[in-house]
Amino acid sequence: MRAFVARDGAAVATLDEEERLVIARIVADVGLLLGAESFGAEHHSTLPHREDLAESLRFLEDLDDAPVEPDDPALLRLLPNASPRDRDVSDEFRRLTEEELRSTKIARLRRMWDELSADGTEWVIPAEHVMATAAALTDVRLVVASRLGLESDQDAEALHAELSRAAEAADRGVPVDADIDPERMWLGMLYDALTWLQESLVSVTLGGHA
Repeated sequence: MRAFVARDGAAVATLDEEERLVIARIVADVGLLLGAESFGAEHHSTLPHREDLAESLRFLEDLDDAPVEPDDPALLRLLPNASPRDRDVSDEFRRLTEEELRSTKIARLRRMWDELSADGTEWVIPAEHVMATAAALTDVRLVVASRLGLESDQDAEALHAELSRAAEAADRGVPVDADIDPERMWLGMLYDALTWLQESLVSVTLGGHA
């Protein structure tokens, strides 16, 4: 995986086939969480879900003109309350804006999925789509962070410590600590990779090159 660079009016990153596939599947998972139709006929979810995710998806199927606060914490990060202290204000704001917000987020994710599903090793983002892609990456990272239980800087530091221990064990060829969850490590490495990619994309944008 190579960071985004500016080239011919676009931002371009290099990912191998497996990296593109993993990120594309996670992007599609977040789209499903928001109520989108499946991105691609053969999409199978790779993102570990909470036990209550099925309830959340049933809620999405039954959306009416008066949406309520999502039960799934990952979805709540994508569609937060406008006023955590005033439920009436939050509900009214949600009623007025949620449908459009969902549609915008899904459109961004679908475009990113299309780009990642293209042939070749390069992820090419036209200049006019860079900011929308950065926003979509934020949404994906929010969901992964929720699944990891990252609520604070301390949580993030603890995760990085776990990742470092696992990497050191792998380098020494010794077994990983029994208290380290392989699934959590996989999600943690994905979160770090997405963060790194997003930072490089924003850096290209702020540099005025894309």
